[in-house]
Amino acid sequence: MTSEQKGINQLLIEQIQTNIGRIAKVIEERGGSVFSRANLLSQEELNDYTMEFLELFILLLQAGDHIDRDSAEFEAIKQFFVQFSYQLLVRGGSMNEFVRFIQFLQFVFLENLESDEELDFEQTRRILLRLAALFNEIMIEVFNVYLEEKERTIQAQAEKLREVSTPITEIWDGVLVLPIIGSMDSERTMRVMENLLERIDRDRSRVVVMDVTGMLSIDSQVSHYLIQMVRAIRLMGAEAILTGIRPDIAKALTSLNIDLEGVNTRPRLVEGLKEAFNLLGVRVSLAE
Repeated sequence: MTSEQKGINQLLIEQIQTNIGRIAKVIEERGGSVFSRANLLSQEELNDYTMEFLELFILLLQAGDHIDRDSAEFEAIKQFFVQFSYQLLVRGGSMNEFVRFIQFLQFVFLENLESDEELDFEQTRRILLRLAALFNEIMIEVFNVYLEEKERTIQAQAEKLREVSTPITEIWDGVLVLPIIGSMDSERTMRVMENLLERIDRDRSRVVVMDVTGMLSIDSQVSHYLIQMVRAIRLMGAEAILTGIRPDIAKALTSLNIDLEGVNTRPRLVEGLKEAFNLLGVRVSLAE
């Protein structure tokens, strides 16, 4: 079969297989000078990665001219680069190093094409387009995995921050304390309320002390959220005590015509705890 009759993938496979030793050497030497200097990869690791990449790339080319993202061959090389990029990241590298390495691999293949005198202009052009398409697809897929993982990490950190910012603590049998810090919105209110009601049910709590000392400000919407939480606590059969209402917050509530009648309030957390113990019939005294 002449080169004119061969498909582009087959021509590229033969190119790589014929010159695999030289291609691997170029990748290992030039890549090693960069990654070893930055302590991102050892020379031995890069050598192993190089040979594995070439083997997987040939398998991808053998799978057919059409780029099938669902194929086992494409998934294998995608996971290879995902693992490769992960190694760079955990060792202090960035996705910039990964992108430059992908571009470097393409450049190595281009250099190899220049040395092949049997290929005509049209074949060379088509091979270049195929290389660009393959590497672009690989890079896009790897970046998608990276972004998804980044999003999961951000969400996990946000969830952890929410838990820390609104800890629910049982300070006595039947008494929960909920310090509300920062600002409140509908999403945070629903999350806090859900966690709080679960704790009331689980611990059979009878009193919940909500301390708003750490709240940045209170407007009509935030006031509505607080009233919602008080009502939800009562529906669970527990008593709610609101503490930490500063003068500026009291003034804001008054100007907003927020009706707190029937809501058990105390100026400070310590008074709120005393009231909670009083409701439980617990007498607290100083130790002698």
